[in-house]
Amino acid sequence: MQDQYLTDQIFDKINELPKGEYENCSFNHCDLSNKNLSGFKFTDCRFVGCNMSLAAINNTAFQGVTFKDCKSLGLRFDTCNPFGFEVSFEGCQLNHASFFKTKLKKLFSKTPSYKALTLLKQT
Repeated sequence: MQDQYLTDQIFDKINELPKGEYENCSFNHCDLSNKNLSGFKFTDCRFVGCNMSLAAINNTAFQGVTFKDCKSLGLRFDTCNPFGFEVSFEGCQLNHASFFKTKLKKLFSKTPSYKALTLLKQT
């Protein structure tokens, strides 16, 4: 089955995504925790109030992606596709997330929380 290409879509309160490429899409209050998002591509997308804790993101592309008020516990950003990797976080929970050896252009759009600062010092 061929991967889907979706652009300019809004996803509200969903808990499954078909594998594919998402461009300029918004994900609002979605529960993607423990889901396999490996090999997906997100370009210029926005995640707001989503739970993505422990999702598998091996070789997932995040290019110009914003996370706002998301729960992102234990995400392994170090396993993502490094090409064009650019993410920013605002008000997110990033406990136990890993950015090991990941080149970061812009991580926080506002002053990071204390927990996030602790995380960055540990990795």
